[in-house]
Amino acid sequence: MAETFDLVVLGAGPAGYTAAIRAAQLGMRVACVDSGVGPEGKPSLGGTCLNVGCIPSKALLESSEHFHRTSVDLKEHGISIGDVRMDVPAMIERKNKIVRGLASGVGTLFAKNKVVPFAGSGRLLAGMRVEVTPLAGGPVETVTAKNILIATGSLPREIAAVPADGNLVVDSSGALDFSTTPEKLGVIGAGVIGLELGSVWNRLGSKVVLLEAMDTFLPGADEQIAEAALKEMTRQGLDIRLGARVLSAKTGKGKEGKEGKEDKVEVEYEDASGKHGIEFSKLVVAIGRKPNTHGIDVNEVGLLLDERGNIHVDDFCRTNLPNIYAVGDVVRGPMLAHKASEEGVMVVERLAGEASRVNYDAIPWVIYTAPEIAWVGKTERQLRASAREYKVGVFPLSANGRARAMGQTIGLTKVLADRHSDRVLGIHIMAPMASEMIAEAVLAIEFGSSAEDLQRTVHAHPSLSETVHEAALAADGRMLNFHG
Repeated sequence: MAETFDLVVLGAGPAGYTAAIRAAQLGMRVACVDSGVGPEGKPSLGGTCLNVGCIPSKALLESSEHFHRTSVDLKEHGISIGDVRMDVPAMIERKNKIVRGLASGVGTLFAKNKVVPFAGSGRLLAGMRVEVTPLAGGPVETVTAKNILIATGSLPREIAAVPADGNLVVDSSGALDFSTTPEKLGVIGAGVIGLELGSVWNRLGSKVVLLEAMDTFLPGADEQIAEAALKEMTRQGLDIRLGARVLSAKTGKGKEGKEGKEDKVEVEYEDASGKHGIEFSKLVVAIGRKPNTHGIDVNEVGLLLDERGNIHVDDFCRTNLPNIYAVGDVVRGPMLAHKASEEGVMVVERLAGEASRVNYDAIPWVIYTAPEIAWVGKTERQLRASAREYKVGVFPLSANGRARAMGQTIGLTKVLADRHSDRVLGIHIMAPMASEMIAEAVLAIEFGSSAEDLQRTVHAHPSLSETVHEAALAADGRMLNFHG
């Protein structure tokens, strides 16, 4: 007889494992089915984010930034170091160790909260049943659920004209495991993923070219921030080509190298000036992600999908079928781990009778370049389109004492507030550790703060967070530490 659970969760990424743990805390009997594998090919909890996404990419970004600072920036601080070399395999192993530790931690949390894990793929069946095919082989199991939460995440988008071979042409996951620094790296896509991966290998010595089909750089970010970021990324050595639509890519022997003809990737792309050819040592396809409904047979049970392939849900992540919910990358909205986690928690808390909800207007975005880029709320472009009257306050990092002491003065903080009510509508930051600074901004949006609230909040001196205070003052023409 099939086991019965109060909740069966499909997927153990940030949405799935967080929801499973919270449901167990609320007294539910919970199972979590996950088919994820880690960087070494073994079953691993944590989903794309932990295994081949957010966490490993941040580990490589951190390592590469240490390398760059040691080899380039420390001279300004009076620190002289001899020949600095990067051991790429050691860097990759450090990344893998971090992933193993965190994935093991999810397993420990499952055990502590009595969540029953199933390492395998889950398929929806009629009658609130889930068929589980184990990753390691063995008999197929079927479990019954009072409620089902689909949290199967997303997959990398592909380009038909650019087939990946897992060696010379890879997706974002493959770019996390290069054994050596590519001489010349091509990246298709100059969005969040492309910029972060491009930054890693650029710092380690690759000549990095990003081919972006859109004419606009970082269209989701505030225009002023995007303009400053493009200038800085270019200064750092990233070759960003906008309006460049890739037509084809083929692998083969390239030009004569030090050790004879080496395998290369030949890419043809088109921009406003015509067609062009370019040759790379490696090519990364980083054009975004798509919802992962593969293998769970949503059509079999009659789940409704939208035009983008997302599972259709309402504001509380309820699907068109009773007692079946979906959250995270597999539904509408930004594909962000923290958004996914909050949706998962909301669903299970509502199952337990709580009035939980997600404020989609207060979800932060972060790009982990150097400097980092983070924002929450509305951009100027959005406010202009809505014809809302607003005021703007901008404060440059070059006028901030802590930034000067750090030797990292590229960037700015920007506050947008309603011209009449003074309510904060959006905050945009380009600065070191913007991912940490943005928390204050999210809190301001969540609490419906005014710009005056930020003006009257005492910020530690010297700190980067003072730029938020000054930008809020600037919205009313009251800056105290900059007169440019």
